[in-house]
Amino acid sequence: MSRSALIVPLSALLLVACGGGNAQDANTGGPRAVQCPPGQVFDGRYCVTQGAPPPTATTTAPPPTATTTAPPAPPPGPSGPQATPFDATAAAAATQLLAPLAAQRAPAGARPVGSVVAGQFQQGQELDQQIQMQPGRCYTVVGVGLPAVQNLDIELVPMVAIPGLSSPVIARDQTQSPNAVLGAKPNCFKWAAPFPAPVKVVVKVSSGQGVAAAQVFEK
Repeated sequence: MSRSALIVPLSALLLVACGGGNAQDANTGGPRAVQCPPGQVFDGRYCVTQGAPPPTATTTAPPPTATTTAPPAPPPGPSGPQATPFDATAAAAATQLLAPLAAQRAPAGARPVGSVVAGQFQQGQELDQQIQMQPGRCYTVVGVGLPAVQNLDIELVPMVAIPGLSSPVIARDQTQSPNAVLGAKPNCFKWAAPFPAPVKVVVKVSSGQGVAAAQVFEK
């Protein structure tokens, strides 16, 4: 008998020996059963307590933030106790003196702008009026006080803040008398800004009391 004939039967015996055995010991490739502690069951991923609801993700909303609105800024400039305003008729004794004073102290050709500011003043009280100043125009303000008014003051205050201006007052009279003149000729107050802007004319009795009136002139 040749050697090759002996090899075939021997190989067949080895295959029978390797393929034999109990079917219960065969590896089927399926997942192994998971053993959970008593009272828990396997839900496919984890061991969970039997009958408990599934866990849910919880998020905590951030507390609401309080929002506040800042109050509008008041217009710059003085705002002292207010005098009792008069119309031109009630203050006729003072307003009749404005035209002669303007003829003396305002530039030639200046014309009135706005209405007369007039009233009954106690010491420290003031009245104001808003005017629109125009680029390149020149302004003079004249004011008169009747007897018992010892010093009348006039100031110009912009209605909006001007960056870089240390004081809210942009011009004031330099007189110390019952009569006041701001921007007397030949140096009237010139609005140098390239745009029009509202300006408040403040008339104040800083000493004494009584009826006073003022008028703005523009050239």
